[in-house]
Amino acid sequence: MLAITNISFLLGARALYENASLHIKPKDKIGLIGKNGTGKSTLLRLIVGEYKLDAGSISKSSDCTIGFLNQDLLSYNSDDSIRNVAMQAFERQLFLQKEIDKVLHLMETAYEDKQVDKLTQLQEEFAMLDGYTIEAKTEEILEGLGFNTADLQKPLKEFSGGWRMRVMLAKILLQQPSLLLLDEPTNHLDLPSIEWVENYLKGYEGAVVIVSHDRQFLNNCVTSIAEVSGCKITQYAGNYDFFVEEKAMRQEIQRGAYENQQAQIRQTERFIERFKAKASKANQVQSRVKSLARMDVVDEVMDDNARVYFKFNFGQQPGRNILNLENISKSYGNLTILKGANAIIERGDKIALIGANGKGKSTLLRIISGSEPIEGTREEGYNVIKAFFAQHQLESLKLDNEILQELKEAGSSKLEVELRTILGCFLFAGEEVFKKIKVLSGGEKSRVALAKTLISQANFLLLDEPTNHLDMVSVNILIQALQQYEGTFVVVSHDRDFVSSVANKIWYIEDHEIKVYPGPYDEYLFWRDNVKASETALPPTKKNIEIKPKPTAPQDEVAKKEAEKKAKLNAQKLQNIESEIATLEVQLKGISSQLENPEIYADNTKVNQLNAEYSKTQKLLNEKQYEWDILIES
Repeated sequence: MLAITNISFLLGARALYENASLHIKPKDKIGLIGKNGTGKSTLLRLIVGEYKLDAGSISKSSDCTIGFLNQDLLSYNSDDSIRNVAMQAFERQLFLQKEIDKVLHLMETAYEDKQVDKLTQLQEEFAMLDGYTIEAKTEEILEGLGFNTADLQKPLKEFSGGWRMRVMLAKILLQQPSLLLLDEPTNHLDLPSIEWVENYLKGYEGAVVIVSHDRQFLNNCVTSIAEVSGCKITQYAGNYDFFVEEKAMRQEIQRGAYENQQAQIRQTERFIERFKAKASKANQVQSRVKSLARMDVVDEVMDDNARVYFKFNFGQQPGRNILNLENISKSYGNLTILKGANAIIERGDKIALIGANGKGKSTLLRIISGSEPIEGTREEGYNVIKAFFAQHQLESLKLDNEILQELKEAGSSKLEVELRTILGCFLFAGEEVFKKIKVLSGGEKSRVALAKTLISQANFLLLDEPTNHLDMVSVNILIQALQQYEGTFVVVSHDRDFVSSVANKIWYIEDHEIKVYPGPYDEYLFWRDNVKASETALPPTKKNIEIKPKPTAPQDEVAKKEAEKKAKLNAQKLQNIESEIATLEVQLKGISSQLENPEIYADNTKVNQLNAEYSKTQKLLNEKQYEWDILIES
């Protein structure tokens, strides 16, 4: 399908690729991984032709179509509704629909054979391209990505960059290209949407290349891993977990070969040094010098799994209770986030706050920090020192500061050698600590801000999406740091592997309350899946009914009336549509009977009129049948 052959690409004076190759076959599901700055996103842009190669070639088959989701799409804006923006994927179908409408409009006043023929051709192609279902497909994918039905008619410009990215992802998925290129598709998705995308990609008929730092997402979606490292692309068959094991095995073999070769080189060099002045050994010395020059040097194994050893020093130890939230309510206009919610955070809690976007996770994090006005009681414990990390805090970094200076000004009172050690843990080694903040990438700024948070001597950390824009090595560093952290923290994250590695409690917001699962994420998932299975598989029992409080009489009555009202409305709609379908079928049968009469063809005007009526009636019938299908499924 697509062949990347011996490519080379320079970014300024730095080589990102040298004689690198990768072949993508139909239905391949490839995870493209590597450290930040190695050129993963650049490779996708080379494939679509945005950048020009310095050497090598990228060739694709004639029937290969490409859909590219990239972070630049965050800035896309439009006054059009998000449904219409996503439906731009159906370019041909929308064009045909406009042409059909034009022809029907013309035929209202002029019945000509050529117009009837044109209408027939247009409708046949429109039906062949499933033109009557494009709205339903668009709504299904948008709702799968987290949009409410009511949102679909809202203008795209009213949504934040992350939600716009979801619309663009929906548009690309609707196009169904033979090759999907996805650059960090999970960055702006919540957990339910990530799971939906995973299931969608598993059944996707085309090939997919995914750049992602989400380990579990890669495990669930890809069948091979392509690692970008050392200006090369190395492919591994299997998901990310297989890649880790296979790479470790290859590195062990390479390490043994490297050590054996180094021993041979040292032995040869000692022989040369010892006998280079002896004429009787001149030929042997020259032979060994030539063998060294011809030797294919085995590269030393570089360990990407950086190990971090932090020593956290708290200025003060807090009391047993860190925070008590009692009868907390929070609303934005008609949108209720919390209502009479209660929660307690105790010393040593490592809490992951999870759930869908829009449920109020970031709001709750601000309530915990004390920066959000609320109704209710927020009581902070004794000697609690907070530190809050959020993506918007990257903007508070002083752009003209050097990295080391930025940490010095964080007020931790640590010596320069200690700060440089910490920066080394966050992959800022040697002279890199003197880089200006303004020249750093988004991921590098995140690492600086995280380092500042971790050296703040706080005994209570609040972390909002700390893994965004971090590569896997940096995420691994953060995991190790938080595992060694002896204080208390609350973290909001959609990275399931990260949450599994650091949390000992799970919080989520449901029914405007703070729900707590007193265990790690893997146990929570097992419990959640069992609860769902029992709710769907078992009939209601007396025990089940007692577990769930019965609604009060007024609430029960209102719900009953609403259900009856909805049922009557749906029944009336169905009855009306069925009546219209029956009428249209009778009309269609009548027109068809007239067209079957040979005598009618003596009058061309009459024939054209009947053909136009037949096409128009058939279109209306298809639309009504589609409406009936949607209503019956709801």
